Amino acid sequence: MTYNLIGVGNNAKTIKGDGSEYETGIQYMKPYKTVFKGKVHNLCALADKAKCHEGCLNSAGRGQMGVVQKGRERKTVLYLSDRIGYMDALYKDLTKFSKRNTKKGVKPCIRLNGTSDIQYEKTGIMEQFPEVQFYDYTKIVKRAYAKMPENYHLTLSYSEADPDYAEQVLTAVRETGINAAVVFRDKLPKTFKGLPVIDGDKDDLRFLDPKGVIVGLKAKGKAKNDRSGFVIDC
Repeated sequence: MTYNLIGVGNNAKTIKGDGSEYETGIQYMKPYKTVFKGKVHNLCALADKAKCHEGCLNSAGRGQMGVVQKGRERKTVLYLSDRIGYMDALYKDLTKFSKRNTKKGVKPCIRLNGTSDIQYEKTGIMEQFPEVQFYDYTKIVKRAYAKMPENYHLTLSYSEADPDYAEQVLTAVRETGINAAVVFRDKLPKTFKGLPVIDGDKDDLRFLDPKGVIVGLKAKGKAKNDRSGFVIDC
């Protein structure tokens, strides 16, 4: 089945969690420095602060293919140029995806921010699909303290490129119980900053993780050579 905005079965990690219980669809867009009508747009607002753009997953796996990048640019331009048309296309995709999986008896799961950091909780789209489990990674720390739709799970994304940002993430983890994803260069430690580390590469079903942990991820793509502070050596 084809969709206009979301992709299903084309992410190596989400496939690990797909099966008789869950199936995940992800939307990938261009996260950083998209030029549209003479202006530069970042769909990851804190990319410069966290320095994650240098090792972004946008360049990993199939993201290295030109045709894939063109598809992400198409969706990004639609989002920037025609927000009503974009939301209509997203609604149609989610309806199709939800009906297909509900019919199979499988829980539909959606990551709207595969390579972006848009605050979709402000659009009301999740409340229209209570049967869908939405989840995302985010660098917008204030979202950890905000009230989210019941079917939306967030995991913070850690970076030491900016010490203040790193401390804000750790504080949010300790104060709210939200988890933080940390990208490690070679191996996953048992603990990080006094918090237990779980293997986040086993699957992508972050909403099943225990609270107050570090979700350890191994560097992929260009991130393997990142020295900005986004990728952690241990």
